[in-house]
Amino acid sequence: MFELDGHVFSWLQGWRLVSPHFSSLMDSAIFPALALNEKDIAEWEEDTDEYMRKNLPSELDDISGWAEDLFTARKSAINLLGVLALSKGPPVVSAASKRKKGDKSKGKGGSCIGELLVIPFLSKFPVPSHGEDASSKAVQNYFGVLMAYGGLQDFLSERKDLAVTLIRNRILPLYYLDPCSPYLISTANWIIGQLTLCLPEAMCTDIYNSLMKALSMEDAEDVTCYPVRASASGAIAELIENGYAPPDWVALLQVVVKRISAEDENESALLFQLLGTIVDAGQEKVAAHIPGTVSNIANTITNLLPSVPDPWPQVVEQGFAALVAMVQAWDSPAPDENKEHEKSAWQLGQTAIAQTFSTVLQKAWLLPVEQMEPTLDSALPPPSCVNDASVLLEFILRSITSMEEITHMKVFELVVIWADIIAYWDSWEEEEDQGVFNAIKEAVSFHQRFDSSGFFLKMLPSQSANGSQSSVISRVSSFVTRAIAAYPSATWRACSCIHTLLHAPDFSLGAEDTRMTLAVTFGEATFSYFKGVSDSPAGIWKPLLLAISSCYICYPDAIQQVLCKDDGNGYTAWASALAQVSSSSFTPGLSSESEIKLAILTLATVIERLLALSMGGTKVLQDCYISLMESCIHLKDVQEDG
Repeated sequence: MFELDGHVFSWLQGWRLVSPHFSSLMDSAIFPALALNEKDIAEWEEDTDEYMRKNLPSELDDISGWAEDLFTARKSAINLLGVLALSKGPPVVSAASKRKKGDKSKGKGGSCIGELLVIPFLSKFPVPSHGEDASSKAVQNYFGVLMAYGGLQDFLSERKDLAVTLIRNRILPLYYLDPCSPYLISTANWIIGQLTLCLPEAMCTDIYNSLMKALSMEDAEDVTCYPVRASASGAIAELIENGYAPPDWVALLQVVVKRISAEDENESALLFQLLGTIVDAGQEKVAAHIPGTVSNIANTITNLLPSVPDPWPQVVEQGFAALVAMVQAWDSPAPDENKEHEKSAWQLGQTAIAQTFSTVLQKAWLLPVEQMEPTLDSALPPPSCVNDASVLLEFILRSITSMEEITHMKVFELVVIWADIIAYWDSWEEEEDQGVFNAIKEAVSFHQRFDSSGFFLKMLPSQSANGSQSSVISRVSSFVTRAIAAYPSATWRACSCIHTLLHAPDFSLGAEDTRMTLAVTFGEATFSYFKGVSDSPAGIWKPLLLAISSCYICYPDAIQQVLCKDDGNGYTAWASALAQVSSSSFTPGLSSESEIKLAILTLATVIERLLALSMGGTKVLQDCYISLMESCIHLKDVQEDG
């Protein structure tokens, strides 16, 4: 009934229909569905998450309705009020407009039913007095008032002055009741979170203080206050994300960290999200406290990690996301090299964070492998949070300053299992991957600085189902090869990693065959993808053709065979496309000095090869020569500007 009535009022703007009967409709049908009842109280205690899904949704849909699977009489009543509130009331005609027969403004500018009927009806219910609990009719009715306000989000967002007045006079007083009703406070938090864009700056501090009071509300003897804290967490996050700066970032950080524990996974998952928001926004204001914060929440995460290689629970995933936010906040205010005292303190913090991350990753990756039953096909840990875990590993790798730290943090062991995991990772659509690519480049840098024995190039047994042997570099390269055709951004990142993997590792340590194998594999993958997009010039040509160039510079004969394997014209097709990309007219053109140098070296080699093949008068050679000249001029300009 509520849904049908809502559509009728919306379509017909039925002021005449609804006005005479509004109060009786509210009293008899709509408001009873909104008021607090015994079922709400029972569900609050017995199935708190379901109560929150039904009554405190994290995000309101439009007024046509909430999630279909949560349809209830209360939802229907709220939806109807939302439609009614936006429906037009009677037209307002001024005396002046009556005298102007041709006045086009006549009949326009009327108020909405929300202003004329809905808000006045709700205003007749007073804020409860001190000492009233859930058994009080005043509390039960005021719960209905708050639910109604929540359904008026679209209406109130268009009338910010009214929204501010309601929050000041009808919502904030609830936080000062003794005792505070958790049923009312949780709904008040939720409404504030929905209306943060309406709040004036001068009012935000009072609201923030009220939300902090709610965030710290402890459970009563017979009533859980988890919905209160959860809704307060969401509202505080909304405030911060909309530009509010808490007066004391550290105090907020401490309150959140103190509440995070392994005892309540659902609440901790929400607090991890809030923690990430705080750190993202606070940056340098919380940076000094990050090492201690990392240590505290890492203990919780390690206690929540499953002891068997099952997919990680959501709370662990949220915990890893919070750790990544702290990495980004810690990196942003790194002190100047000239400030020795600050640099020394920062380095101590960096080492402490790296050690904590190592402990977490050992528990996440190494311990499950050690405890794995030998009868299982694969001893790999689950591919959960691969991107976030890669960010932590990358932080460890760039924090290392000595061989002692490498041993203490089990860096080589972590890198081996990480490379094994990403070699078989294939979740491009479900998870970010920038952290994995960054970790690959940092791993190569670490190899150059500390891997004097060539450990990264040694054949090692895999924990995967096939149990074959492969090197760390080969496993990483497997990930890069599959990334080439995953999606455009991954193609760019993968091609950038190809340059790093072919030219940075020390392949002189008896592993030249490995390098050739990688070059051929990369060449096949990049050229195969290029052929699929070669019909017309496109931006994706640039990374693909430069990646093939990196392979070609290493092994010209082998890569030429790759290019001509399925098509005898493959080599000249690639050379012609490279000439196009290297020309001054191509967009996006070569920009960095390293790109231009690679193009120059490759074009010069290609020209020599074409001349040796007696192709001196061909268009492809002419194009290569022109692009070579243009690239040389471009390189000189870039070097002078740099």
